[in-house]
Amino acid sequence: MRLKIAVTSPLPGDALQRLGRRWPVRIREAPGDLREDELIRLIGDAAAVITLLADPVTARVLESCPQLRIVANYAVGYDNIDLEAARRLGIWVTNTPEVLTGATADLAWALILAVTRRVIEGDAMVRAGRFHGWKPDLLLGRGLAGKTLGILGYGRIGRAVARRAGAFGMGVVFTSRRPVRDDLGRQVDLETLLRSSDVLSLHCPLTPETHHLLDEDRLRLLPRGAFLVNTARGPIVDEAALARLLAEGHLGGAGLDVYEHEPAVHQDLLGLDNVVLLPHMGSATVETRSAMADLAAANVEAVLDGREPPAPVVRGRS
Repeated sequence: MRLKIAVTSPLPGDALQRLGRRWPVRIREAPGDLREDELIRLIGDAAAVITLLADPVTARVLESCPQLRIVANYAVGYDNIDLEAARRLGIWVTNTPEVLTGATADLAWALILAVTRRVIEGDAMVRAGRFHGWKPDLLLGRGLAGKTLGILGYGRIGRAVARRAGAFGMGVVFTSRRPVRDDLGRQVDLETLLRSSDVLSLHCPLTPETHHLLDEDRLRLLPRGAFLVNTARGPIVDEAALARLLAEGHLGGAGLDVYEHEPAVHQDLLGLDNVVLLPHMGSATVETRSAMADLAAANVEAVLDGREPPAPVVRGRS
């Protein structure tokens, strides 16, 4: 039986066309999120599926697709996939690390600058015809030189964000699950990180342990007027608590690219001027999204050829 590949969305670049020259590829063209039943039907008798972060690759999905050899997630994260079920069934799970590190770190800094310098408020003022000339106190923001950048999660992206901090004259403190020797910053515990950070940037994975890691009590440990930036995963932060602390002025602002109940955004955040809201675009450059597709395709090609994929998360049967 000829091997087949399913893909839950069109992807940038020509990676899917390259796969299609060797195997039949069926691509879901319809917009919107997939449900379990739809994903099961799409995969069907395919040996490989390329999935997005929002696709629910549950145990039921994996168990319903007996020909499946690999789930190639088009993302660094893989919290949408039941990893234990994949291990039990001998299905490879892969992701796309490294290729999106620079783009996501750049966007984190775009959010830091946008929220601390009130860029979005200024743009809205000009567009609404409310800019009537320069004034000494017009849209005063906060400078970064001499301030402390806290990085929660010190993987590839967290380190890339830290490397950029020197250009702005910021000191760096960070947390990590394991000891790190790094000359870019100082490793501290979570409480120290929160109490020290003038700007806090989130880069940890979403796990049961990090869900609502930043609840109201921990958010209140941040210095008054501090800024929070999240390009990691929305549910790491209690969004309702974040909105309360922003509205009351304990936090100076927030820049968010991800949301607790994505794509929905907490209603109380929408009316706040001191929040910059982006539509999950951390890796959204032509170069990066094409490279992600290339890596996802390389993972699929390796497994279907009987080789180890370049970016394994769960090892499947050989």
